[in-house]
Amino acid sequence: MADLFQADPPPRPEVSAPPGAMPLAERLRPTSLAQIIGQEHLTGPDGAIGRMVGAGRLSSMILWGPPGTGKTSIARLLADAVGMRYAAVSAVFSGVADLKRIFAEAEGALSLHGRPTLLFVDEIHRFNRAQQDGFLPYVEKGTVTLVGATTENPSFELNAALLSRAQVLILHRLSPEALTTLLERAEEAEGVPLPLTKPAREALIASADGDGRFLLGQVETLYTASLMEPLGPAELGQFLNRRVAVYDKDREGHYNLISALHKSLRGSDPQAALYYLARMLTAGEDPLYVLRRLVRFASEDIGLADPQALVQCLAAKDSYDFLGSPEGELAIAQACLYCATAPKSNAGYVAWKAAAATAKSTGSLMPPSNILNAPTKLMKEIGYGKGYAYDHDQADGFSGANYWPEEMTPQTFYRPVERGFEREILKRLEWWEKKRRERQEG
Repeated sequence: MADLFQADPPPRPEVSAPPGAMPLAERLRPTSLAQIIGQEHLTGPDGAIGRMVGAGRLSSMILWGPPGTGKTSIARLLADAVGMRYAAVSAVFSGVADLKRIFAEAEGALSLHGRPTLLFVDEIHRFNRAQQDGFLPYVEKGTVTLVGATTENPSFELNAALLSRAQVLILHRLSPEALTTLLERAEEAEGVPLPLTKPAREALIASADGDGRFLLGQVETLYTASLMEPLGPAELGQFLNRRVAVYDKDREGHYNLISALHKSLRGSDPQAALYYLARMLTAGEDPLYVLRRLVRFASEDIGLADPQALVQCLAAKDSYDFLGSPEGELAIAQACLYCATAPKSNAGYVAWKAAAATAKSTGSLMPPSNILNAPTKLMKEIGYGKGYAYDHDQADGFSGANYWPEEMTPQTFYRPVERGFEREILKRLEWWEKKRRERQEG
């Protein structure tokens, strides 16, 4: 194990806060899976976690979701729900000694008492590839059932070997209804209602953007201040030193405006798009939230019809980071106008969904051996790389070779439209297809 993990950090003194100083978020941690809010698709009777608990047997899993959605709480409660030992480490702070101790204790508990251990690894994506491999023997032997938590895409951050032994479960951002329930629990715990008007209360929920821990932190700040009069939305934003969205009293106002912005962009109406952008930013929406939606739009609704749209949106993000508000908001407006006036295509979006569905249904088919690298003698002997046609050495720089697994027929996922730059891409694809047929017929 020692060669797989970095050097041990210095020993950390254990510090426990007195009960009165315990943060509100910690005091409100659920004591049973039934108290978890916003993740019923997992914890309910028909959810993946609910079914495992009902069967009394857990498989290793990766909990993937945004901050403040309940990953740690779920992991803590799972062990109790099925009668397992619970051990936890953080990839940020844990070193060789921590892991050796946990694995040794898990082996001892299993051999002496027949009791398996649930090992919760927070921020598991922060372990490097070799470190992640170090968990495999203990997971395979059943010494531990691994529950990893990550805010990053597991496909990019976790080893394939680890992913193949764990089920990826996706947690959602908390809905306004779930955040409202959390707010009510906080008020019940404090014994008094929050000193907010109804519009300010809704604005506070909207500003949390699905993060329950953030919401409870803001609530605790409000209670600590012992305010004498209820705050309105403007006073709330000033008090928290954070712009708070002021939407219509309807809680769906936040989502209605972002939907209106997205569809105005898709409909190539720059005037309406600019109006809804101004509505959101003037009301106090987090500019980074809007930028994330613009970046998504550039890929989903414009794609290669205008490859510069994604560049413009990312440049707007960098400009806003550099300038801040209000100067940086002009860059957001520029990106919005660029997207609204760009040619539209969802061909890339449709192609990706189709390719992902096919990849899921076909499993782990091997690519044809002629396009596999052969860095070792054995690989060369079994045919890796044999017969590969180097395209740059072929006529027209195109070999027309088959790149699909032998068990599959070639598929067509990406179908460019006759708009914008995709018109040129379509011409290229048609030319390559013509050459491919000529090579095969020849």
